[in-house]
Amino acid sequence: MNPGILAVTTGRILRQLRHDRRTVALLLVVPALLLTLVYYMYADQPAPPGQPSAFDRIALIMLGFFPFIVMFLVTSIAMLRERTTGTLERLLTTPLAKADLLFGYGIAFGLAGAVQATVASAVAYWLFDLDTAGGSGLVIMIAALNAVLAVALGLFCSAFARTEFQAVQFMPVVVAPQLLLCGLFVPRGEMAGWLQAVSDVLPLSYAVEALQEVGANAEPTGTMWRDVAVVGGAAVLALVLAAATLRRRSG
Repeated sequence: MNPGILAVTTGRILRQLRHDRRTVALLLVVPALLLTLVYYMYADQPAPPGQPSAFDRIALIMLGFFPFIVMFLVTSIAMLRERTTGTLERLLTTPLAKADLLFGYGIAFGLAGAVQATVASAVAYWLFDLDTAGGSGLVIMIAALNAVLAVALGLFCSAFARTEFQAVQFMPVVVAPQLLLCGLFVPRGEMAGWLQAVSDVLPLSYAVEALQEVGANAEPTGTMWRDVAVVGGAAVLALVLAAATLRRRSG
């Protein structure tokens, strides 16, 4: 990769994102509204002795899950548009390499995910008194990493779509199973054996576990760093696969 070209590519994507007001609203406003909804759903439920409240447990995981959902959707559609409009074909006639483009997307949307997580965390911690043993900085870091993972998966899946509708259809295939099996609704250790085996190969399971470690421990744990490494490795692998399947145009 060329660092100069990578920086220019990242800047271009960030400028495009900044001028898309609807996407900016989706990134910054919608998570805060959903957190508000979750808060009032669980506001009257007392916390079990020695256990976090339902809001603390669910909101913490949602702070990491919002970037995953939004960035997967936005990235898969954005890359598809660049193919269908011919922009990608023109870009790849320049010295821009596929790796520069894909990692530029990862950096740009990872930064956007960090901003989203910062705003959502501010709402959760300051407005709704979210209580975690670990610091909010670790939550934001894991959320930003989730954003990079979602970008990589979105880039990979977009290669198999010819229309925006087809790109959206990957949401229930890629996102929904990870949400259901990540441990939010049922602890992974209590799942049926085959479901637990599936959960063990889904990267979002490790992101959720890392967030749970932040919620339960004042200092970063070895388990948290292991989970962060797994999510980061999955993101790099997905970017490599995306580079291998990237097409200049949609058929």
